Amino acid sequence: MPAPPRIFLTRRLPDPVMEVLAERFEVARTKADKPLSARSIARGAAGCQGLVCMLSDAVGETVFSACPDLKIVANYATGTDNVDLRAAKERGVVVTNTPGVLAEATADLAFALLLAVARRVVEGDRLVRSGRWTGWGPTVLLGTDVQTRHLGIIGMGRIGQAMARRAQGFGMDIAYHNRRRVPKAVEAALGAHYLSLDELLATSDFVSLHCPLTPETRGLLDAGALARMKRGAYLINTARGEVVDEAALIDALESGRLTGAGLDVFVGEPRVNPRLLALNNVVLAPHTGSATWDTRTRMGLMVADNLAAFFDGREPPNRVA
Repeated sequence: MPAPPRIFLTRRLPDPVMEVLAERFEVARTKADKPLSARSIARGAAGCQGLVCMLSDAVGETVFSACPDLKIVANYATGTDNVDLRAAKERGVVVTNTPGVLAEATADLAFALLLAVARRVVEGDRLVRSGRWTGWGPTVLLGTDVQTRHLGIIGMGRIGQAMARRAQGFGMDIAYHNRRRVPKAVEAALGAHYLSLDELLATSDFVSLHCPLTPETRGLLDAGALARMKRGAYLINTARGEVVDEAALIDALESGRLTGAGLDVFVGEPRVNPRLLALNNVVLAPHTGSATWDTRTRMGLMVADNLAAFFDGREPPNRVA
């Protein structure tokens, strides 16, 4: 029998996924389970036909030029902005992703951030743990009601629609902005109405970002857009840090023009701007939108399916390039 294809994993995946991959492929990975530089990925993937990479891995010319045997890059993520798709195409390397499977978990976290910042949950936790809490009081940690408030969703794909379904349960008024309007039947089912970006920013009490990072969305919420947000509003971002001008967002939060923010993604992560760390009106999560056992396992099994299909001579089910 021919030797199984050799694949390189940049990070360890949940055990059920590792078992499936080990049954089908010769699996190589580094002992250290930590983010790798492009050069480290190139060294590890040398001689491999497949690469399983994370959203935090930069896969471009450095990797492709050092790995001429590479035939497929299976991205363990919905987005592919970490992979140079043009370079992959030029070298005949197939690229796949894991769409859809993480929508519900990410929407859960987005709504958790919305509730946490609106009701000042993290501030309350710190108060109790510090020993400075003196008991119930009528003006202690007053927050913002969520029910009946206006939620503006930017990006109405799977995650945005899942966010809208959660907002329905809280009786929120739901508006959205998207490159294209979703079908009217979807709007009706979600109780959502379409607005231009400026209208959405001006009228929403909470703005939640669910758009992919593309040249068009990079810096979408720049200083001007943030200034057009409703005074006292909140920003929730579980999309990509680069969609927002982070310095301008911090200015708006420090000045009180925006009441708060719930952020799961950052510019230049894992580094976080020290000015964000100093703000009490911001809830910070370490990019854990899809971080549940079930979701991360399903993502890994989808990666395995993409690899198996490719090496069996079939079209990978989630090919993007």
